[in-house]
Amino acid sequence: MIKKYLTRYNLSRAILYIVVISIVVYFLPRTDGVKLAYEPGRPWIHPLLTAPFDIPVYRDSLSTRALIDSIDATYAPVYKISSEPRDSLASNILSYRQLPMSQRHKLIELIDSIYNRGIVDHETANIINHRSHYSLIQQHVITRHDVSQILTQRQAYSMIDSLVRDQASRHALQQIQLSRLLTPNLSLDTVQNNRLYNELIQPVTAAIGVLQQGERIIDRGDIVTPQLDTILSTYEAMAADRFSLTSGQQLHTLIGQILMALIVMSLVYTFLYIYRRDIYDNLRSLMAIMTLTVGFYVLAVVALGALPLGIFLVPFAMMAILLVVFFDPTTAMFMYLIEILTCACITNYTLEFMFIEIAVGMATIFTMHELSRRSQLLRTAIVVFIVYILSYVAIDLMATATLNTFSWTIVGYFAINMVLITFAYILIFIFEKLFGLISSVTLVELSDINNPLLRQLSEQCPGTFQHSMAVSNLASNAAARIGANVLLVRAGALYHDIGKINNPAFFTENQYGVNPHDALSPEQSARVLHAHVTDGQRMADKAKLPRVLSDLISQHHGAGKAKYFYTKYCQQHPDELIDDALFTYPGPNPQTREASLLMMADSVEAASRSMTDHSPEAISQLVNKIIDSQVDDGLHRESPLSFRDIQQAKESFIARLRTMYHSRIAYPPAPKK
Repeated sequence: MIKKYLTRYNLSRAILYIVVISIVVYFLPRTDGVKLAYEPGRPWIHPLLTAPFDIPVYRDSLSTRALIDSIDATYAPVYKISSEPRDSLASNILSYRQLPMSQRHKLIELIDSIYNRGIVDHETANIINHRSHYSLIQQHVITRHDVSQILTQRQAYSMIDSLVRDQASRHALQQIQLSRLLTPNLSLDTVQNNRLYNELIQPVTAAIGVLQQGERIIDRGDIVTPQLDTILSTYEAMAADRFSLTSGQQLHTLIGQILMALIVMSLVYTFLYIYRRDIYDNLRSLMAIMTLTVGFYVLAVVALGALPLGIFLVPFAMMAILLVVFFDPTTAMFMYLIEILTCACITNYTLEFMFIEIAVGMATIFTMHELSRRSQLLRTAIVVFIVYILSYVAIDLMATATLNTFSWTIVGYFAINMVLITFAYILIFIFEKLFGLISSVTLVELSDINNPLLRQLSEQCPGTFQHSMAVSNLASNAAARIGANVLLVRAGALYHDIGKINNPAFFTENQYGVNPHDALSPEQSARVLHAHVTDGQRMADKAKLPRVLSDLISQHHGAGKAKYFYTKYCQQHPDELIDDALFTYPGPNPQTREASLLMMADSVEAASRSMTDHSPEAISQLVNKIIDSQVDDGLHRESPLSFRDIQQAKESFIARLRTMYHSRIAYPPAPKK
């Protein structure tokens, strides 16, 4: 069964490994020919580039666009005229016998004058009205006309209606349904229009010169002007045609990219396996790290595809914040460097990107020790913005020795990046729900004694609440001493005895004279004590506390015994074989350093309350006796706690208990008057 579980667990990690590699390789750029790494308006950072073949020189995009806009502003589109609408309407007028011939001819003359001006539909009128002239082609002859003469169908109908006054003619037009027969006679001549337009555009888009083979294109330090940008783009396009990769070369490129992704992800897995085995063994934590890595990588690809410098909009510092909050600074630093190294493969300005983002990431990790207040996030965002600006200025000065090329656009990108970082709170909440992680922010919130569960504990079990507060102080002080998670220990200590809410009177710290255990047998009393662990887990699940706190509740007694009642039972039944399971807590034993510290602090604090001698020697003897007994019983065997950690924890408990039970000055009695 264990082998089957381990095989399935390793298979899940292997599948995750393959999926991440596949996504990385899929989004890596694959281009034929030559791909130059440069940024328009910035200095050329590569050696001298000469033309390997003749390269036509075209106008830069700005000049070309300006000339085309000038042509568009003066260009008169070509329309053709049709006589069919006029002939159809004239025929209907002539066939109307009720109207005298002379009046019919007058109506036809009016119709001719209207159609000679030109009638178009409403859509064509909206297009053509933006111009001052249009061209009309008749019998292969093109003439230029004023757009103001053209009428829409509605305008033509209104004009005829206003010019025809006699009732007989108006009646005749109504009978022949003028509104239906008055159709447009002008339409765009697509063939001629495209031909004439292309004749005007061709000189603008044609080459204006040639860079001969061997001629200088650009040298290191030269600013990539719009003209040079056009030349370099032409060079890339021609190189792609001349040096396109064969199928074999494309396969080799793909193999190289797969090998690169394999190396990167192998580094990640190796680092976690050696230095953070707890993350490696926890599949949900591993999935959280891989999701962050892939998510920000895909976001960088999308941003870079949308804008030339769009990758600087991606808040990589947010990834560093989440890694610090959920894991530790060392893991955050390593994973952040891996992320930047991977994203550098998709940029055209690799060195600049890596320098800026690594500086920002290190500043983020150094600033964000642990996120416990919202102000820390705002402070980190401001620091990130400042480091972005300073890093960019440093790169600019090194490349050009001047700030004349300083771009305010990229400063705007940095400002947007800073704003996005402040939304890390939302992402922290999402990752907590998706992967069962717990952040320092959540631990701080749960440690608030106004939390409903803690408030209920203080009201119904005041003695237990005071005990939990004391255990919290002891355990958190020891955690800080050995480098464990202080916030987690503090929160776990506050909640470790919430199961006592169901039976507060059965625990000595809540009793007032009467002890209910006097009426119970030792095994019954042991069951009541054991129940506070399982009850606490149920209450934690009902309150939707994080799983890590529920684990601390279940492990704070481990598989230890209720020794008082076990000893009492042994005394009452000296000749019987005792079933230890009746007095053993459900466990499991502590699995983490935090759980071990909680178990130690809980036992030490409870035992110290029964002391009558609070001398330093008595306190030291008590602490050593209790913790050594737990170690001898094997309760901390499954915990990663070292002997050095245990010794430091003892010293911390002793120092804190001495402070708690220090002697006070006896005030002399007040003098009698």
